[in-house]
Amino acid sequence: MRSCSVTNKVQIVPGCLDDYKELAHYHYRDNRLGPYAAIFAIKPARALRNSIGTKTIGVIVYSMPNPGLELRNIATDNLFAGFDRTTQLALINKNIRCIGRVIIEPRFRSLGLASRLVRETMPKMNVPIIEAMAVMGLVNPFFERAAMTAYTAKMPARCVQLIEAFSMVGIEKEQLIDPKKVQQKLQQLQPSKARFIEFQIQNFLQSYGKRRNMPPGTERTRYILSKLTFRPVYYIWINRNLELRIMN
Repeated sequence: MRSCSVTNKVQIVPGCLDDYKELAHYHYRDNRLGPYAAIFAIKPARALRNSIGTKTIGVIVYSMPNPGLELRNIATDNLFAGFDRTTQLALINKNIRCIGRVIIEPRFRSLGLASRLVRETMPKMNVPIIEAMAVMGLVNPFFERAAMTAYTAKMPARCVQLIEAFSMVGIEKEQLIDPKKVQQKLQQLQPSKARFIEFQIQNFLQSYGKRRNMPPGTERTRYILSKLTFRPVYYIWINRNLELRIMN
C-alpha cells in the first residue's frame, strides 16, 4: 500500500466517541476515556473505505489540561505560576488543551498520519497552547514532527542513585532493560554485594507506597526497572495567532 495513495484519499473531520471506540483497543493505555474537549478523526474516502473495510483509520482526543505539570512551568517560563489556585486553574483551563490520545489503525502507521492529525487539528482548538505527555515520545517523536516542542524530565535523584548502585555491583545501565537477566545477576551476587544492593533497593522503594513491601524476585525487579526507565516527554505548541486569555 503506497503512502501517497493512502494519504491522498483521507480527510480529517470532526469526530465523535464512536470513532474513538472503534480504535481504542489499539492504544497502549486502557480504553476508558474520561471527559474530553474534542475528537477529530481520519476518515477514508468512499473508494478506499470499501477496500479496507473500516470507517475510521485515525483519531485524536483533546481533553482539559492537568492542573499540575512541572514541565509546563519550565516550557512556559512559569507563565501560570505565582497565582492562587483558583486563578491558576482558571487561566490554565482558558488557555490550554491537552492531547490525550492519538491512535492510528496499525495498517496505516508509518505513513505520517499521526503527525498530520496533530498538526492539522491543533489550530482548530482555538486556544493559545496545546500540550501533550507521551511515554513513547523519545521512541516515536511524531509530536515533534507536528511542530510541537519537547521537554524531557530530569531523572529523579533516587533513580540516579539506584542506577549507580547497580553499576557498583556489576549491573550496567544498558542491562536494565531485561528484568529476567537483571534478576539472575542479583541472585548470583556475593553476599556483601547482595546486602548492599538490597539496602539500596529498599531505600528506593520507600517512594512508592505499597510497593515498598514487595518481596525480592522478578516481579519486583520488573517494577523497579519500569520506574528507572519511565521518563515521559512533555510537548507544547503555541498558537502565535492567538493572545493569552487573561482573567477579567
